[in-house]
Amino acid sequence: MTPGKKPAKPESHLAMVRRARRINRELAEVYPYAHPELDFRNPFELLVATVLSAQTTDLRVNQTTPALFARYPTPEDMAAAVPEELEEIIRPTGFFRAKARSLMGLSASLRDNFGGEVPGRLKDLVTLPGVGRKTANVVLGNAFGVPGITVDTHFGRLVRRWKWTDQEDPEKVEAEVAAIFPKSEWTMLSHRVVFHGRRVCHSRKPACGACPIAPLCPSYGEGETDPEKARKLLKYELGGYPGQRLSPPPDYPGRPAPPLGAG
Repeated sequence: MTPGKKPAKPESHLAMVRRARRINRELAEVYPYAHPELDFRNPFELLVATVLSAQTTDLRVNQTTPALFARYPTPEDMAAAVPEELEEIIRPTGFFRAKARSLMGLSASLRDNFGGEVPGRLKDLVTLPGVGRKTANVVLGNAFGVPGITVDTHFGRLVRRWKWTDQEDPEKVEAEVAAIFPKSEWTMLSHRVVFHGRRVCHSRKPACGACPIAPLCPSYGEGETDPEKARKLLKYELGGYPGQRLSPPPDYPGRPAPPLGAG
């Protein structure tokens, strides 16, 4: 399939699966360094950071959590926080009162029900206040090595653009995409798709003319197709800018993000 050319007949399910798996392989070559874009040192920090990431950027969370974890390094510490003091620290992430309630509630549950440790099972994680399947899959995949598909707004948008699914409900998206790929691919697939959504395949103006998988995309042409103009739309390391992590992995090719207040 060439960019901009519609298939002559509806794509069969088998053809879609083959195309989806090829997209995954090509994204693996484009983003061999794909990783979670939240800074964390242990499962508790990842859990907290993921809860904070709702309705804001990973960058803003990463700029906020150093002070948060310096003040409350353990679930026991966070469960005993003075709410107003916790709210003030996480204020930059937005919705800080609701997030503070979730953080104190999940910390108390970890303290009281799980010996102060983050559990490594989906059914336990989703019992924690403020923790749904998306957050649980992030924690399982990246802190415990348990395969999972994380359906955030980027992931859902891209898999619908690629015609892997037409579902809108995140759990149905997760189930349909999971059926296309081996379980061993789920976590890294999630990172690659989200990376691509943040860097190239933007919501309002995707950089179609600079997209490495354009020939495989049935939605090619929704965005800017001129290569020069499209290149100017690329974000983070692909556009020559800092990434979202203050402490990126050693193999990350971009620049670390600046700390809060550094501009």
